[in-house]
Amino acid sequence: MKYVIAIIKPFKLDEVREALGAIGVAGMTVSEVKGFGRQKGQTEIYRGAEYAVNMLPKVKIEIAVSDDIVARVVETIQQVANTSAIGDGKVFVLNLESAIRIRTAESGDNAL
Repeated sequence: MKYVIAIIKPFKLDEVREALGAIGVAGMTVSEVKGFGRQKGQTEIYRGAEYAVNMLPKVKIEIAVSDDIVARVVETIQQVANTSAIGDGKVFVLNLESAIRIRTAESGDNAL
């Protein structure tokens, strides 16, 4: 099993969710987060005054998937979340040692 974490632009969330549902992803956890990468934030103008926005709004998606679909999940996120602009985000894939469904005590891939 793998744990996929994707940090994407907020306006891409619905498209990514729909695309992942189409390939069989049953569930995910979504959080609103703030951060910056190589772009180090951006400069904005408000009422004629220029100010720096150091932390940009992003969306963090967390998904536990079986090993056999992890490549499709990562590829789908990459394709759908891509805007060809700086700050599109990142995808991290971690090994997931175990998963247990609380209600039924199912474990492993059955818990996903």
